[in-house]
Amino acid sequence: MPEMTGSRVLLTGISRNRRWLTLGSAMYGGHQICEALVPVVIGVIIDRAVATGDVAQLVVWVAVLAVLFLVLSLMWRFGARLLTYAEAGEGANLRIEVAGTILRPRGVRTDLRSGELLTISSSDADNASYFLDYIPRIVASLTAVTVCAVTLLLIDVPLGLGVVLGTPLVLVVLQLSEPLITRRIQHQQETAGRAAAVATDLVAGLRPLRGIGAHEPASRRYREVSRRSLRATLRAARTQRGFEGISATLSNLLAAGIAIAAGWLALDGAITIGQFVTVIGLAQFLVEPLAQLTVVPSWIAEARASANRVAMVLSAPPLVPDDTAELPAPPHGLDVTGLHYGSLQGLELSVAPGELVGVVAPRAADAEALVTVLAGQLAPEDYRGTVAVAGVDVAVAGHRAARAALLVEPHTTDVFTGTLRSNIVVGDDEGSRPDDPDLLDAVLRASAADDVVEVHADGLDTPVSERGASLSGGQRQRVALARALHTRPPVLVLHDPTTAVDPVTEQTIARGLRALRHGPGRGGTTLLVTSSPILLATVDRVVVVDDGVVRTSGTHDELVDRDDDYRRAVLR
Repeated sequence: MPEMTGSRVLLTGISRNRRWLTLGSAMYGGHQICEALVPVVIGVIIDRAVATGDVAQLVVWVAVLAVLFLVLSLMWRFGARLLTYAEAGEGANLRIEVAGTILRPRGVRTDLRSGELLTISSSDADNASYFLDYIPRIVASLTAVTVCAVTLLLIDVPLGLGVVLGTPLVLVVLQLSEPLITRRIQHQQETAGRAAAVATDLVAGLRPLRGIGAHEPASRRYREVSRRSLRATLRAARTQRGFEGISATLSNLLAAGIAIAAGWLALDGAITIGQFVTVIGLAQFLVEPLAQLTVVPSWIAEARASANRVAMVLSAPPLVPDDTAELPAPPHGLDVTGLHYGSLQGLELSVAPGELVGVVAPRAADAEALVTVLAGQLAPEDYRGTVAVAGVDVAVAGHRAARAALLVEPHTTDVFTGTLRSNIVVGDDEGSRPDDPDLLDAVLRASAADDVVEVHADGLDTPVSERGASLSGGQRQRVALARALHTRPPVLVLHDPTTAVDPVTEQTIARGLRALRHGPGRGGTTLLVTSSPILLATVDRVVVVDDGVVRTSGTHDELVDRDDDYRRAVLR
């Protein structure tokens, strides 16, 4: 497959919109031809009707002028409609492609942060799609300059040669600045993306930052990043505005030179009054298409800079290779062997099929490292050891099989805009049954999310605002837990799923979780990474991880009786 570059992104957009581009460019070109013919017809009216007093000629040419205005208006209207459709569609296609790459089940290998990815999937995708608007404008401007040059050649050869030779010279001079503009615009977009990333992190973590008194340093950091973004934006803007000023000056000088030469020819009697009016009209008309052509380097630079950033995401390889090893039918066990990552130092952990196991890690870093690896958020080379489901290393399993077999619900839950139902019943992957009301009821009871549903008049159809802001922290946790349970994965990993609920609700969840996944005939395998004594009291076995290795294991009651460190970690 050819390497994805900014140029390829732009060429792909042209290819899949070639029909609308062709029609739209033809209509824009026709509009410019009619615009250029307006001063020509006015000159003819002066020479054939006004100068001679011929009323019949006046009526005929005025009618021709009216038809010209009608045609040019229709050409512009329908051409703009077609090209707006193409531009909007291409912007949507690029946003979908970027989002699809970011949301790949196997992840995406990139150093870009979420705020930068958001900027690329929105403003950069739109800026790249604007290239489709630039092409017909360039075609139309070239058409206008060509018609003017031919007309002027017919009136007077030196006037026509002035346009024919002057226009390419101006464009070549201005084209030399395109690489500089591209670099500065791309730098400005990168700094804006970094500022957006820092702002996203700051807003998401504002409450805990205030809790530990770190909001002022975080604010200072954002101000520094924001100032760098402002400086880059101003620098790019100065470059673009300076370029536009120079281009406008050159195009106006060319038009003024033509008008002055035409005045000299008229005084000398080399051209008629009607031809002089035509030349003046064409000189005035030429200003706009010349101005459009002179800013082409700036347009291309902006579109290419955005397309380069889009290509950077689209060409990013998967975080985890998509291999094809298949998994046997459930029930599945989970085996972690020789795991080295972060604070983990050769961790060995085994969960038998159908077993409910708790993991207690007095050091939060151990728990975070374990959950991160199990969640498939790392490339295989970023850690050592294996994570196997049913004896198959998930790093070499087909991504659909691995995703269907192992689900990790992190402590930081995501709830999306929509309804309670749409946040719980998601997807149609194997193990998920959106049309099973009995399963949904059982999941709601097991996660204690039935209370969340009952307190709202609209029940499951209750709207949920962005990021679940309309729900409390405990309600968001229960909705996320219900979603994880509803998918019915053979192996489920939960990280602190009940930290925001009260003890009574937590007890309900502990009993419901065991009954739903480990009752008679259930056969689910569950790993609970938690320090909650209520949850740990219901598991089959507790494994204590300390300093990156398994220190001890046993039932909750056994460990409470014999292990002082365990008691300090879980009893509260």
